Amino acid sequence: MTDDPGTPAIQARGLRKSYGEQVVLDGIDITVPQGTIFSLLGPNGAGKTTTVQILTTLLRADDGDIRVGGHDVVADADAVRREIGVTGQFSAVDELMTGRENLLLMGDLHHLPRGESRRIAEELLTRFDLLDSADKAAKAYSGGMSRRLDLAMTLVGAPRIIFLDEPTTGLDPRSRRTMWGIIRELVAGGVTVLLTTQYLEEADELADRIAVLDHGRIVAQGTPEELKRLVPGGHIRLTFADHTALDAAALAVGGAANAEDLTLAVPSDGGVRSLRSVLDRLDTAGIEPEGLAVHTPDLDDVFLTLTGAPTTEKENV
Repeated sequence: MTDDPGTPAIQARGLRKSYGEQVVLDGIDITVPQGTIFSLLGPNGAGKTTTVQILTTLLRADDGDIRVGGHDVVADADAVRREIGVTGQFSAVDELMTGRENLLLMGDLHHLPRGESRRIAEELLTRFDLLDSADKAAKAYSGGMSRRLDLAMTLVGAPRIIFLDEPTTGLDPRSRRTMWGIIRELVAGGVTVLLTTQYLEEADELADRIAVLDHGRIVAQGTPEELKRLVPGGHIRLTFADHTALDAAALAVGGAANAEDLTLAVPSDGGVRSLRSVLDRLDTAGIEPEGLAVHTPDLDDVFLTLTGAPTTEKENV
């Protein structure tokens, strides 16, 4: 990884990939700053897996300038591989080996001295709360334990950029949140994460930026809040003390009044500017609301609006 903090951890420009006449990636651009979480969302066949395979040097693009850790993925693929770790959708854990043995095997694959491998294995077993089960066969691990071991194995080589392909698929809510905490700790330590997930709540919770991929193109990109403001349906909900104030507010700013609960729903993109505009108009009219809440569509609404597809399908392309 370059020492320049301004150099993106991952950058792709004009990334293209086709199989015969089937265009899988149609000139996508991605920039991931160092020390951030970038989530790639898309329906089945959108091109997420292909993108990850290209960025991790497992597949060659037809065209595009692609750099990971400051290195060209084609001209300097070995340097890229030294910078990255990959936790795939399907676990790489050998269930016939113990947790400790799995980690030591990864140390051997990284050509680490045996003593250093043992030290790293002990540290990772402790860090991932697996020490008590370190010498049990991995086939006896729960789903959450196995996934934590899988991620721990990825960290043996101390990668600065990690690709996580649906890391919490099949986990119960508690195990999923445990993984979220681990991912946040990694990023707090300077690691960069590119995440694909079928759980929009996961992207909302973790990602600094999200790109929505559909039919090989990025159809939207931004922070979770920016993406939510793209979809109609957001509103500011104002609460008033009495019907007189409610009626006056409706006249001043418009919106849909609810006489039963004394609330007024004013269409809004959820941004600061629109909120300030509503409050300024109320202030000019001498009306003071008793309560205020901003409601925006969630990422499920964004995803369905942008792609017209559900989010629970598995992807093979």
